[in-house]
Amino acid sequence: QVQLVESGGGLVQAGGSLRLSCAFSGSIFSIKPMGWYRQAPGKQRELVAGITVGGSTNYADSVKGRFTISRDNVKKTVYLQMNSLRPEDTAVYYCNIGGPMGPVARYWGQGTQVTVSS
Repeated sequence: QVQLVESGGGLVQAGGSLRLSCAFSGSIFSIKPMGWYRQAPGKQRELVAGITVGGSTNYADSVKGRFTISRDNVKKTVYLQMNSLRPEDTAVYYCNIGGPMGPVARYWGQGTQVTVSS
């Protein structure tokens, strides 16, 4: 049984930083690529950043150079360090399986709200 629990969101001024965490319960974490996704009001959910089992990363153009995804396979946790935040980064952020097999619909958690004020 896979369960994903996101945390670390909040309200921050433009230019500020936040670090999101995603705790993964289940035995398959170490063999799955992971991703951070976000959904802004009125928009479709989009992939923000992905990380492979080996640690290779990819980012949406809109966050390159500002966001960093990482993972701890012992703690079964994925992180998203977000710097130089912009109002357009405001969204609910979710983690899920990344790569070609992701995301998995039944794995969506409650997400964590990030609000960036101008």
